[in-house]
Amino acid sequence: MSPYKLLSLLLDYPDAELLALRPEVAAAVAKVPAAEIREPLERFLASEAERSAVDLQTAYVATFDFDRRASLHLTYFVHGDRRQRGVALLKLKRLFAAMELELATDELPDHLPLLLELADIAGPEAGAEVLREFRPAIELIGARLREQESPYAEVLGALSWLLGPVTDETLESILHLAAQGPPEEQVGLEPFAPPETMGMLSPSSACAPGEPAPLTQTTSMDATVAAAPGGTR
Repeated sequence: MSPYKLLSLLLDYPDAELLALRPEVAAAVAKVPAAEIREPLERFLASEAERSAVDLQTAYVATFDFDRRASLHLTYFVHGDRRQRGVALLKLKRLFAAMELELATDELPDHLPLLLELADIAGPEAGAEVLREFRPAIELIGARLREQESPYAEVLGALSWLLGPVTDETLESILHLAAQGPPEEQVGLEPFAPPETMGMLSPSSACAPGEPAPLTQTTSMDATVAAAPGGTR
């Protein structure tokens, strides 16, 4: 398994199917050459090894679903629940389609485990490029998990190392988002999003927990969509 695949499995909801894969995941983690990835993931797996499935699932929900500052829905950090988020989600949905990756019907395409799946398929360089669009959000989630002393902070730390050093520009974005938080909708002050995006933000999905952070739809993501087989803009 690639590091992206391992991170995706460890950050997804620990249902019975995923928990059954934990021995295989642990064996794959042990083979990761980079100690900066292998050791945090081994610590995470060790911290979870003796806990029951119910305990792991309860902790996951409390960590990621009930804490807005730890949301794994990354477009929320930049767009909040505004109409622009629908446009960002549509671009991501097209990117998944271009990579021939089928989306789960009950999950939005900005969910970090799904983006890690996409990075695994795209390959190391293209995958890192996509994820770096969300780097401020990833760093803010990691900071929140460290603040909460969550075992998942180890997984976010491994991902951060995999993406490389934080640039000055990214650090500025992190500080801005941490200070401002996600924007609120200004009803009536901007045009509606394209019709195909309106159904993507149902009342339930629009409330993705999370606080400040990332996808500014930059040209690099647009270029990735265009360049992918069958990519559309």
